[in-house]
Amino acid sequence: MNIPSDLKYTTTDEWVKVEGNTAIVGVTDYAQSQLSDIVFFEFQVEIGDEVKKGGVIATLESVKAAADVNAPVSGKVIARNESLTEKFELVNSDPYGEAWMLKIEMSNPQELDTLMDATAYQKYCEEREH
Repeated sequence: MNIPSDLKYTTTDEWVKVEGNTAIVGVTDYAQSQLSDIVFFEFQVEIGDEVKKGGVIATLESVKAAADVNAPVSGKVIARNESLTEKFELVNSDPYGEAWMLKIEMSNPQELDTLMDATAYQKYCEEREH
C-alpha cells in the first residue's frame, strides 16, 4: 500500500497535498484498492463553489460499490481535474498523481491539523483490515 509521507489523510480515505493556501485533493491508494476497478466518476461541485470540510465533492463507482469523496478542508474550488470524467481508471493506476480531483483554496488552513500524517494513516488502514 502506497502512503506518501508528504501528504495529509482523512478517515474517509482522501489525501491532501498542501501548496501554499491551496489543498490538492484525491483518494488514497487504500480507497481505490478497496473499491477495485473504477467504472464511473462524477464531480458534485463546480469551480467557484464553496465546500465545507466533510461535504461530498465527487462520486466514484466501481464494480463493487459506489463511494462519496469528501472535502478534507473547507474553501473555494479553484480547479477540477476534468480528465477524470473520461479517464476514471487513473484513480486505480495513479491515485496520488494524475488522479488528483480538486484544488481548494482553503478558508480555514487550521483544519489541516485535524488530518492524519502518513504514519497515523497507515496504522488506521491496518486496524481496519483486522
